[in-house]
Amino acid sequence: MLYYLFQYLDTLGVPGAGAFQFISFRSGLAIITSLIISMIYGKKLIKFLQKKQIGEVVRDLGLAGQYEKRGTPTMGGLIIIAAILIPTLLFAKLDNIYVILLILTTLWLGTIGFVDDYIKVFKKNKAGLKGKFKIIGQVGLGIVVGLIVLFHPDIKVRENPHYDQQEIHDGISSNNNILDSDIKSTITTIPFIKNHEFDYSKVLWFLGDNYKWLTSIVFILVVIVIITAVSNGANMTDGLDGLATGNSAVIGSTLGVFAYISGNIIFADYLNVMYIPHIGELVVFTSTFIGATIGFMWYNSFPAQVFMGDTGSLTIGGIIAVLAILMRKELLLPILCGVFFMENVSVVLQVAYFKYTKKKYGEGRRIFLMAPLHHHYQKKGMPEPKIVMRFIIIAIILAVLSVITLKIR
Repeated sequence: MLYYLFQYLDTLGVPGAGAFQFISFRSGLAIITSLIISMIYGKKLIKFLQKKQIGEVVRDLGLAGQYEKRGTPTMGGLIIIAAILIPTLLFAKLDNIYVILLILTTLWLGTIGFVDDYIKVFKKNKAGLKGKFKIIGQVGLGIVVGLIVLFHPDIKVRENPHYDQQEIHDGISSNNNILDSDIKSTITTIPFIKNHEFDYSKVLWFLGDNYKWLTSIVFILVVIVIITAVSNGANMTDGLDGLATGNSAVIGSTLGVFAYISGNIIFADYLNVMYIPHIGELVVFTSTFIGATIGFMWYNSFPAQVFMGDTGSLTIGGIIAVLAILMRKELLLPILCGVFFMENVSVVLQVAYFKYTKKKYGEGRRIFLMAPLHHHYQKKGMPEPKIVMRFIIIAIILAVLSVITLKIR
């Protein structure tokens, strides 16, 4: 909202009003505001939750320090949601389709997570919202996001993004045909491949040109799988103080870099990255995301004063997934979200191996002492803060690796 106010003031010649036209300036204000909101509003919300006795229900898993967490306020994801949405509404261009989609994602998955936490806390049902309803919600969001990406007229990519510097300058200044080469496409970025480009239509190459319309279905299915996997991965990772938020802050920072590069024609051309018109506005949104997750860690780091609950974990996972999809970087997620991926895989392997050995030997056996993976290290006696810090270090390494894939072909 402030963007449009200062845009008007700039037309009146008010000194300094033009600064709001710069994404970097608004992103800086956004991250500062997000940090302030999460830290100040967070303290007030924690006191409210304590007053209402909205505390975590702890299951007996035989883990060290487990019962000390009993009664710790949960549903702290509301802090993250507020710290994301308020600065976004203040500093972002609200007519930008990418920003609109991220606001929708935040509210959509935040609502699903809130309902789940509400059932756990107020209905005293440890199971929370039934899994099938969570999946329905995630699938529904995937369909909406997929359809909008496919058919909204403002979501395009640059067909021929590589020009010399004079052509770039002329294209920007004169609005000539260089800027008219944006097309609707299901093309995306794939690591370790020359030119880093992959079109989902190639998945159906064996069916011939008459079946290209099926590309839309393939794309929507991919979007559904990614949103479901990443949001559940974040939810799975949220088992230790600061673990999910710390990893999400690292991932969000990396996606912010991708958004800035992809939305800047000069940097995109120089780094040979797909240029996506108007995607640069997501730098403002990712700034609020970074500020919200780091600010939440002020209260969520060991020993946690508040837990995010599903309200937060489903939301941050979904945001990461949709950000990557909109930036055409979704195929990088197994690397960038490697910690989430390991947590998910550890559960799948544990369950599958247990069932297999039970069927074969009559007694279930385990690969890990406990799944998800962070509980395995807890069982081995590693202190919780050390596990969290080492996982965050791994996340940083994976984030750097994701960035350098831009130059590895």
